[in-house]
Amino acid sequence: MTGPLLSIRDLHLTMTSFDGAAHVLNGIDLTVQRGEIWGLVGESGCGKSLTGLSISRLVPTPPATYRKGEIRFEGRDILKLPLREMQDLRGKRIGMIFQDPTTNLNPAYRVGEQLIDVALAAASHDPSVLGCPPGAGRRERRRAARRLAGEMLERVGIPDAGARLDNYPHEFSGGMRQRVLIAMALIGRPDLLIADEPTTALDVSVQAQILKLLKGTVADHDIGVILITHNLGVVAETCSHVAVMYAGNIVESGPVSNVIESPAHPYTRALMAAIPTKASKRGTLKGLGGTVPNLITPPPGCRFAPRCPLAIPACTAALPGAVDLGADHRAACIRLEALEHV
Repeated sequence: MTGPLLSIRDLHLTMTSFDGAAHVLNGIDLTVQRGEIWGLVGESGCGKSLTGLSISRLVPTPPATYRKGEIRFEGRDILKLPLREMQDLRGKRIGMIFQDPTTNLNPAYRVGEQLIDVALAAASHDPSVLGCPPGAGRRERRRAARRLAGEMLERVGIPDAGARLDNYPHEFSGGMRQRVLIAMALIGRPDLLIADEPTTALDVSVQAQILKLLKGTVADHDIGVILITHNLGVVAETCSHVAVMYAGNIVESGPVSNVIESPAHPYTRALMAAIPTKASKRGTLKGLGGTVPNLITPPPGCRFAPRCPLAIPACTAALPGAVDLGADHRAACIRLEALEHV
């Protein structure tokens, strides 16, 4: 039996600034298999994007320091790979859709050239990407890459895609630039795709089209996906699994059906209670009081305790461990620990 596509174990990340050292990832554990789409959810500042950037090893060190833990991609610890080997993985084996399209497309190059470069780089790892016969010449491969680039732009919903290949990024709207980034991440058929808020700038109809494309790519090519989002509706519709993050910790994880239908951690329950439904009446939504703590001086014990309506004095004694709730569903809460030992 082959191992997981991605395995993160006890990952600790500290960011140093003039104000002090913030322990922003505090023992992350996550396993992604091929064919799975993991939703990574939680409020801003909980460490979701830093987890994704760590997998691509795009967090600058310094100011960041990985104090302990490992990130294994197909068995190899990414944190220990030479830079050249890591660069070979990015884009070809590990794709990433960044949150801000304005800073992740080169304004000096046409959109088509940027897509073609990614396609040609991916083809050096997997020649079938371009669909060219063995021994195809440079010109033929480049024509195939341009054709593929146009097809990908069309699949992400850009009108007149073939002609738009010759446009520069500033000639696209913000939402269209985001779609270009999505096309760029998918064109090389990566084994693992990390998507950081990929549909935030898109209208609802295009969002549905992109999420359908994402699910189709997973089904067709058996890849793994980590979808970073604030939208639990997108998670319920798109993902097979979900991990709920709070202040650098994964507080609950498991199959979407288990976590969404039977949330066990008070934070997950609070997030679910804040989602409007058809039956919701005006003024009945429950907001979550307080804010994510300052991670330079985090609260003792459970980091959610200061905002938790179920907190007891024992919550501040130590960080609770994850409790197995069955069917790969786990949550980290001291009240669940007490039930486990009953």
